[in-house]
Amino acid sequence: MKTAVEELSPTRVKLTVEVPFDELRPSMDAAYKKVAQQVRVPGFRPGKVPARIIEQRFGRAVVLEETLNDAVPKLYGQAVDEVDVFPVSQPDIEVTKIEDGEQIEFTAEVDIRPSFDVPDYQGVEITVDSAEVSDADVDVQLDALRQRFATLTGVERPAATGDFVVMDLRAEIDGQNIEEQQASEVSYEVGAGSVLQGLDAALEGMSAGEEKGFKTELVGGENAGEEADVIITVKTVKEKVLPELDDEFAQMASEFDSLDELKESIREQSRRNKLIDQVVQAREKALDTLLDKIEIPIPESALKAEIDARKHNLDHQIAESGLSRDAFFRLYQTTEEERLADFESGSNKAIKIGFVLDKIVKSEELGVSEQELTNFVVRRAMEMGVQPNQLAQHLADNDQLTLAMVEIVRDKAKSVVGDAAKVVDTDGNEVDLKAIYAEINGEEVAEEPAEDKPEA
Repeated sequence: MKTAVEELSPTRVKLTVEVPFDELRPSMDAAYKKVAQQVRVPGFRPGKVPARIIEQRFGRAVVLEETLNDAVPKLYGQAVDEVDVFPVSQPDIEVTKIEDGEQIEFTAEVDIRPSFDVPDYQGVEITVDSAEVSDADVDVQLDALRQRFATLTGVERPAATGDFVVMDLRAEIDGQNIEEQQASEVSYEVGAGSVLQGLDAALEGMSAGEEKGFKTELVGGENAGEEADVIITVKTVKEKVLPELDDEFAQMASEFDSLDELKESIREQSRRNKLIDQVVQAREKALDTLLDKIEIPIPESALKAEIDARKHNLDHQIAESGLSRDAFFRLYQTTEEERLADFESGSNKAIKIGFVLDKIVKSEELGVSEQELTNFVVRRAMEMGVQPNQLAQHLADNDQLTLAMVEIVRDKAKSVVGDAAKVVDTDGNEVDLKAIYAEINGEEVAEEPAEDKPEA
């Protein structure tokens, strides 16, 4: 087999592949067997029709077509390996010449990862946040813990921001009650920011037993997007009461006997979290610094596929939420236009990151051990709330184990870049990542997700 490469653009090539007929023999034998199974010829059992009879009765073109259907995809894969290109899209293949008994020729146009060199990443200087834990950091964690153990106490006064109300709601359009837009005994924190616009403003100042209506746009159901009159009836008003910050609280909220012991534990955990954040920041910032030094053209097909995947995921999230599109974006305090703009820039960066990390994987000869794959599956299963063997079977059944291994080696490549950097914190102190690994007992540092990574 002989392969010639023509560069159509920095991100697209045309392969011209010439194949001697002898190399088609395995596929041709398989084609005769397949056709023999499909045809019926008097005097021969299915699958036992000789090749010459098949050609006489049905023509050699039938066999050649079946042969090429089997052989060309395999030959294309071999050609790609021979010329060392990295396809990022499905090829456009055309058989351009068939010289029966002599050779065939086909062309394949395909988008590829462009050629580029990865700059030296040894000693890249980056700055990460300090791991110093302040009293304010501890207070924030203590307050969050107090919120978890807060109690609700009924009050005889109008509702204010931060209070909880129990209410009934119903909606009407042109005086007609909307059956599916009714709810009873709904507990809600005033000021929490409901997607039902106007709810918080209506609740402010209402007391138990009062009823009020307001106009708003419905956010779900068959009438989503239509303006309706929403009537709310407040049944109770309760205020949140936080527990006193003392030894008794420490005993109730933790395994510690005193508040001082609880504070010290929070301080240690906060430091651990900040050390892990330093590692994550080091990796991300070192990679970003590397990306800033490289100009990489992005194949249009790869960019479109990445953006389309993100749009598909977004549509699925909206459908699962049961909200209208407008209400969904209000809930996340953004707009559809802003989200789509983020998709384009994020997809561009994600593809560029993938290209760079794949190069580093190859140059550093990084691989995936069976234990690393197992650890990945267990960790991902915990995140998803499923059994590890269930997730492993799903990945195997859907041919996604390769994608999992790509994610693992790319994370390892990111670690290589981070570990090679010269890291200091915002206080000017040198940060020793290896010392951090030792301090957190060698446990894996969770990667930031991502938003900047190619959708599997």
